[in-house]
Amino acid sequence: MWVADKWKDYEVLDCSDGEKLERWGKYRLLRPDPQVIWSTPKNVTLWGKLNAHYHRSNKGGGEWEFFDLPEQWTIGYRELKFNLKPFSFKHTGLFPEQAVNWDWMRGLIKGAIEKEPERTIKVLNLFAYTGGATIACAAEGASVTHVDASKGMVAWAKENAAVSGLVDAPIRYLVDDCQKFVEREIRRGNTYDAIIMDPPSYGRGPKGEIWKLEESLYPFVELCSQILSKKPVFVLINSYTTGLQPAVLSYMLNVLIKNRYEGKVEADEIGLPVTDTGLVLPCGASGRWYNA
Repeated sequence: MWVADKWKDYEVLDCSDGEKLERWGKYRLLRPDPQVIWSTPKNVTLWGKLNAHYHRSNKGGGEWEFFDLPEQWTIGYRELKFNLKPFSFKHTGLFPEQAVNWDWMRGLIKGAIEKEPERTIKVLNLFAYTGGATIACAAEGASVTHVDASKGMVAWAKENAAVSGLVDAPIRYLVDDCQKFVEREIRRGNTYDAIIMDPPSYGRGPKGEIWKLEESLYPFVELCSQILSKKPVFVLINSYTTGLQPAVLSYMLNVLIKNRYEGKVEADEIGLPVTDTGLVLPCGASGRWYNA
């Protein structure tokens, strides 16, 4: 398992009874987590004063209960900064487990630039959300195209870039349907040296097209393989769908990317360390191809 264990401003303090207790900077949040199927003793000190609690509804969705939490606050990872705010369906605007992938991508970008100092590494971030991967790659000197269908998420990504001191970084922000964008890039003949994707489990396109990860992911990755450059650096696929095992991501990347570019494929679960138990909370899976 790849564990995001380099955080200073974030930690999972404990988890039990379907919930995880987290510290985001100086604030404590309690949120539901479907992976937490165990019921373990709760340390009274850790599970004491909360700043906010997201209550899941039996009918789906849920709502926040606030005790003492600002509308927005900022935390950091290495030199990067992120604006956080509680919004729909328990989210804060950041998936901290992805930090382990940010470090991996930054290392590859750094190595590629050191090898060819005159080369501009072009990164495409699809389903890019609030831009964690975008600013991580931009901070390492890459030129990033950030694509998300939500106008609000793209605006939030711009905020994160600004607070990280990357307002003038070569980042292109696009509010667009990811599949339609890739199809247009194929027609235009545009290519990228790296592709990141964090596709949803389920969604609908601009014309009502249904996206179901298990059915849509393979043809989408196949589509994306057509816009890789002649010397690509990496491809990263993230999945939060429990039925999609790391080996499935590995198989796809081997068939669609490695067979064409050689390199190396690896896939595993990603997770976060739990302070109270010393164990690791699983948080999805990632598949990686890179030009080894």
